[in-house]
Formats: sequence, C-alpha cells, structure tokens
Amino acid sequence: MGAIVRGAFAAALLLALPRLASAQADSQSGAVTLPQIVVSPTTVPTPASDVANSVTVVTADDIQQKQLRTVPDVLKQVPGIDVVQTGGPGGQTSVFMRGTNSNHVKVLIDGIDVGNPSVTNGAFDFGHLLAGDIERIEVLRGPQSGLYGSDAIGGVIAITTKKGEGPPKVAAMSEGGSYETFNQTLGVRGAQGNINYAFNVLHFHSVTPVTPLHLLAPGEARNDDRYDNKTYSTKLGVDLSDELTLNAVARYTDAKLGFTGENYSLYPADYPEALQSTQRNHNLYTRGEAVWSLFDGRFKNYFGYNYTNQWDWTFNPNPDFAANNFFLSPLVGPPITNVGERKKYDWRGEIQVAQGQTLVLGAERERQSLRTDSTGVTDVPFGNFTQTTTRASTGNQAGYAELQSNVAKRLFLVANVRYDDNDSFGPHTTWRVAPAFIVPGTDTKLKGTYGTGFKAPTLTQLYVNNPSFSAVSNPNLRPETSKGYDYGFEQPLFNERLDFGFTYFHNDIRNLINNVFNAASFTFSYVNVGQAETHGTESFASYTVNEQLKLRAETTDLGLRNRPGNKESLTAIWSPVPQFGLSSTVLHVGSAVEFNRDGTIPRLDSEAYTLVNLAASYRLDPRVELFARINNLLNRHYEEPIGFDQPGFAAYGGIRVTN
Repeated sequence: MGAIVRGAFAAALLLALPRLASAQADSQSGAVTLPQIVVSPTTVPTPASDVANSVTVVTADDIQQKQLRTVPDVLKQVPGIDVVQTGGPGGQTSVFMRGTNSNHVKVLIDGIDVGNPSVTNGAFDFGHLLAGDIERIEVLRGPQSGLYGSDAIGGVIAITTKKGEGPPKVAAMSEGGSYETFNQTLGVRGAQGNINYAFNVLHFHSVTPVTPLHLLAPGEARNDDRYDNKTYSTKLGVDLSDELTLNAVARYTDAKLGFTGENYSLYPADYPEALQSTQRNHNLYTRGEAVWSLFDGRFKNYFGYNYTNQWDWTFNPNPDFAANNFFLSPLVGPPITNVGERKKYDWRGEIQVAQGQTLVLGAERERQSLRTDSTGVTDVPFGNFTQTTTRASTGNQAGYAELQSNVAKRLFLVANVRYDDNDSFGPHTTWRVAPAFIVPGTDTKLKGTYGTGFKAPTLTQLYVNNPSFSAVSNPNLRPETSKGYDYGFEQPLFNERLDFGFTYFHNDIRNLINNVFNAASFTFSYVNVGQAETHGTESFASYTVNEQLKLRAETTDLGLRNRPGNKESLTAIWSPVPQFGLSSTVLHVGSAVEFNRDGTIPRLDSEAYTLVNLAASYRLDPRVELFARINNLLNRHYEEPIGFDQPGFAAYGGIRVTN
C-alpha cells in the first residue's frame, strides 16, 4: 500500500509538472508566501525553515477543511505518530511517537503540562480532547528533555487554542450523522482596546459499536459505547502598558463514557461483561501569566502559574467473584475515584543578545499529587469490600538555558541544557543540539539533531500499594533515560510550491520501568529492567499545483512490536471556486504484533487497513456555510487495538454560521 500511495503522488506530480512554469511565473509576479512559524522547538517564534527539528504543524484551517472533531483524529495523519484508541470516541486513547511509549510524549495545552499524575504510567489520555477551539497543533519529534524536562523522550505535542483578535466575532456550528452523532460548537472572540477575549463551548455526542461480535458469550447482546463530552474554554488578555501584559487561560471538560469491560470471573473463557460500566471525567487546566518586556522588547520575561485537576470516577455494575471469598459469591464493588493534581510556578526569559543570537533562560517549580482508591475484599467468607484512600505527592525544580543562533541566514544552531532536581530521585541533567544549514544555490536544508531525554517514575510506581492486586510500589526507582538522534534534508523547489524531505531517526532507551512478578512474595512490583531501541524513517512531499489544488503525501516506516510497521497518507485539497472546498485523505496503516484484548495471548498480528475520508463544504454567503463528510468511505472493518472494533462507513452533515 505504501508503494501505491507514493506512486499515486508521483503520478499526480508528473501530470501537474507542465503547470509549474506558469505557477512559478505567478509567484514572481508579486504573490508573497509567508513563512510558517513554529514555537515548540525553541519556545521562541521562529520560521520553520530555520530549525533542524522535525516538527509538523496542523492549523485551524487544516482541521476545518478536513472536518476533524477530536484531536486523536487530527494526530492519526501526522508522520511518526501512532494513535491507539479503544474503540470509538471517548475510549482510552494513547499516542506513541517514533516507537516510544505513550508516557514518553510531553503534552502541553497553552503551555500547561496535562500529563495525569493519578494514572499509573502518567500518560495523557487524548480521548476527551475536542478540536473545535484549537488554533494550531505542533508535533515536535525526538528527545526534548533539554528544554521540556521529564516525559519528552519521544517528543512534544504543543496545542494552542484560539485567541481573540479584531472586531467581535461569533461562530456557531451544528452537525449530526451516523452513530447518533450530534455535535455543536459556539465561540465568541475578539479584541477591544487593550483587551482580547475568547470564549468557547463544545459538545460532542456519539454511540459507537466497539466490542467485536465474535468475542461475545453465546446469547450475549453487545452494548455500544455511549459518549458525551462538554468542554468549556476561555482565553483572556489585557495590555496594562506597552511593557506589561496579563494573560489567563482555562479549559474544563465534563465527559461521560459507557463502555464494556472484561469479565475475568469466567477465566479462561474471558468474555466482555454483560452490563455496561460508566466512567466520568472532569478535567480542569488553567494558567495565569504576566509578560514584562524590557529594553525596547529585547528582554521579555514570562511569569506563569499552572494548575490542573484531573478527576475520574469509574463504576462497574457487574458482579465479580472474589478470589479470596470462601463461597465465591458474586459481589459488586464500590466506584473507584482517582484525582491527579499539578501546581507549577515558572519563569522564562528571552534575551536578544546580538543580531541573530537569542538566549533563553528558565526556571520552574512544580508539585504534583494524587489521591487514589484501593478496593479489597475482607471478612471472609462474606466477602465485604473495603476501600482505602491513598495519597502521594512529589516535587521538582528545574533550570534551563538555550542559545539560538542564526548566522548569515544560512547556518542555524540551537543548543540547550536543563538541570532537574526531583524530590523523589534527585538530580538529572539533559541536553540537546540541533544544527541546520541552507545550501547556497539549491536552498536544500541539511539538518540533524542529537539529544537526551528522561521519564521520571510516576507517583503510583513510587508510592501506591494495592493489596487487592498484589501490587507493591518501589520508592527506589530511577528515571528512564534516552539518547536519540536524527538527520535528513528538506528541499523546496519552484518558490516552495514543491517541497519534499526525508528524516532518519534512532532512539536508545534505558532503565525502562516494568511491572515484574516476584514469585517469592507473590507480588507485582515496578523495577528498572528494560531497554529498547527504536529507529525508522519519515518522509513527506507537498505540491501546490495552483491556488485551487494542493497535494501532500507522508510516510513513516518503523519496525517494532506493538507498532505499525508503516503508515502512509495522501491528502488532496481542491477549491475550484472560492465558495466550494473538497478534501480527500487516503490513510494506510500497516500491520503490527499485539496482545489480544485481555492480554492473555502475547503475539497476534493485527491486520493492515486503508481508510478513505472525504469532506466538502459550500459557502452560501459570507456568513453561512454548509458542510458534509464521509469517514471510512470503503467501509473497512478493522480492530485497533485488537479486540476493539473501529467505526465503519459514516456520513455527517451540518451548518456553520458566523457574523
């Protein structure tokens, strides 16, 4: 399939080559192409052509053209990314970058670290993140701990929400379609005088068949996953003077998911449970910030405070047969509640030390905590449940420095170093260098990076014991560490109407934390025993045929267990007239070696699959737009991960109104 996608792109390119001369002439007639700006590689807005890092930018226009409603749907098409969602919307969603684990990806929303301290591995669950208020997503690949600290072994995903600018603007959207989908968004944003504001309300609802029919017990009916998400966000700013600005951002999500769990009481014949479990999630992310500019803007200071609170509640109504219950009578346990909390103070300074030389300095102090419930069975033989609340916390302080150099607009270099001092395991130093060179005459960008990363042990791994599952914590854990490099090139042609590139990457990860069974004590505990090597390639080609037609192809090749061996996408965006737009995407994901749904079979080959998605829009007038889309046009049935059906053919339609 990879050859098909690459061949299709090459054919389209050859057919369109005769238009290149006229396209180049049009560009020379006065049309100006603005450079793409990226922030995540250095924290300083920089033209993408000036950085060596492999970074993909997805804008609000991209999201709207393809009519993507959730961030997992956005990330599925990004090279170097593997998105695994347990079924439909709202299911547990993990993102793997360049073959590393899901907890090796740092996730920031408006500068807020949204990793969940109450989750065993600390990873962020993308399943509840809607895309309706997002301005841009930057996917920064490769070890980034020299700037971002823990969790950035695979890379960083930096999400920025929309900011108010210009006259007041009101935008509303409503759509419906397959799987009882009913979505709405309402946004108000703008600026007046020295104040800018943005307010958003997002709603997402769907009912999706997830459990494969062949897994059901004889005569058992399938319960479809029911998901409802309400998200509220705001971004405010006020310029108190030419030198001082205050900013605030807040995001709150209230989500409810009905899902089908595993019935382990029937082991070894493990079937999905007959009754549907319920999960509730309340996620709050906030940040306050003061920006103080000195010396005519040559020294900018950012003082910030972040607070996050992630609350989840799960209730399983199915009777369970407790192993230590003498009569093996069916029991229904109490709900389980977990709360993860982060508090962080930070300062970042950007200093223009000379022409083309920027120094970035930073310091931060963070405190994270969890409250989790452990459920056990006592009073044998009656099997009464007891519930114990466990609390744990730790802190981290860090400082970092980065030099960003631009020499003659040909040689670019970014070098950074960071020192973390963790309350639980002590100090750790990471660093990164990233040079790039623009070849005179051809404008070929040669790029390479080398850096180190680390992942701190989570609070659960360090401090939380759960006797019900014979789980024992290990306060002596060391952080996971990595060394990684990549190198490649990017080549623009015909005034950047044609652009293509290639990157090879390699990561060496040590001290991986695994959950190991101790036969002597009959317990499970976390220990540093693992190591892994990941490597692969990423390539892309984009071609603007003319103002009406744009093509882009991307490929990733990666040979690892539990990761697809390859992924290719081909996207075409066609706008024959200003009022009408059509987007089509072909996405192919290769096979992988996985576990089955309950984890009892370790080596199963998941099937490769190909999806075709279409999205069209028509603007009736400057204020009203009709749109429709089809997902999985070919009705491809596949499981990802194994044991979880993904949606088949689906059609949607709606209306968008702006003032």
